Amino acid sequence: MKILLSAYACEPGRGSEPGVGWHWAIELARLGHEVAVITRSNNRFVIEKALADAPIASLRFYYCDLPRWATWWKRGNRGVYFYYWLWQHAAYRLAKHLTKTTQFDLVHHLTFTVFRQASYMGRLGLPFVVGPFGGGEVAPALLRRALPLKAAIKERFRDVLNKLALLNPSLRTMLMQATVIFVKTPETLAALPMASRGKCRLQMEVGVEPERIKAQTFWTPTNVAFFYAGRLLCWKGLHLALRAFAELHKERPDSTFTIAGDGTDSGLLKELADTLGLRNCVHWLGNIPHEQLRRYYNGHTAFVFPSLHDSGGTVILEALSQALPVICLDAGGPGEILLPSCGVKVSVENRSEEEVVADLKTAMRMLADNPELRARMGRRALEFATECTWKKVVSGAYAHIEQSIGKARNMPIKPSE
Repeated sequence: MKILLSAYACEPGRGSEPGVGWHWAIELARLGHEVAVITRSNNRFVIEKALADAPIASLRFYYCDLPRWATWWKRGNRGVYFYYWLWQHAAYRLAKHLTKTTQFDLVHHLTFTVFRQASYMGRLGLPFVVGPFGGGEVAPALLRRALPLKAAIKERFRDVLNKLALLNPSLRTMLMQATVIFVKTPETLAALPMASRGKCRLQMEVGVEPERIKAQTFWTPTNVAFFYAGRLLCWKGLHLALRAFAELHKERPDSTFTIAGDGTDSGLLKELADTLGLRNCVHWLGNIPHEQLRRYYNGHTAFVFPSLHDSGGTVILEALSQALPVICLDAGGPGEILLPSCGVKVSVENRSEEEVVADLKTAMRMLADNPELRARMGRRALEFATECTWKKVVSGAYAHIEQSIGKARNMPIKPSE
């Protein structure tokens, strides 16, 4: 097929959404499709360098960006979504121009992957695919009580935005025009209008490169060491993990907790760690380049990721690909991705912060005290990772797309009344 891909975030060597945009593009081309990608101009240098090192003949990139004055909105994330909204209009105009010279079989809006942000690619009149989308996940009500006031207000504001988004005519039009809608979590599915849900399919957006999956040899660390990687934001739930670790540390004074990442709430979290008496056993690495992050997964007891409402799970899959068991909350993308055989999911439904912290501590202690369980979960994690390569994720999604488009084309036309 000839595929037109809209990927605002698309960058090699990156995780999260830039990695999603890049990997879906190259895997579609490797599957034999002709792929044209519309992305931002500031991704151009790294994309062209990557393609110079490993050319892909059936993959073309078209770069689109706004005038220099508009970049003010992206500084400090003050208005990145407004900038993105403006970019969507520019990308549509470029796409419309491309369709005059190329007969595409479908258009796929891939990134950003927040359902609130409408794409205009459905106006092209082509079979239209959107997603995988997230954003419908919400922080559990009882766990919000411990958030700082500013973070709690942001969560409430996010709830309101999710509700108001459905009043946006552009969003409703996009959902109506779509042939296939991929969603990352059941929570996002439930957030969409009932009339759109018949087009929806739960679909993992992230994958792992086969060569990055750890060889099937296992090393059981003699020390008790936990690892977190991600942004340091209150809704990531790291405050819950720190409180749980503080309780475990009283029993296992040799235990450590290593934290990679940075964010606007780093000061609050470091202050909490000091208050809990963890200054000498919690190690703050700051931001680590994605290419270097993989080696930090080794040598730890478990990867701890207690996010309150993540829709994705890139770091979860990366940890599993390194035979590292995962402890997370049974919420959002991480709860959807993690199998019980690969780690521990802590229930959050109608659970208080004290109950969740106690369960996180129990999970940490269970893996710390049971090397055989860790090894067994590590083996199962590798098995799961081999089933979640980028190739398998993307090819599975496009098998569904081709089937859906075929059904739509063969659907009998009802006579007008």
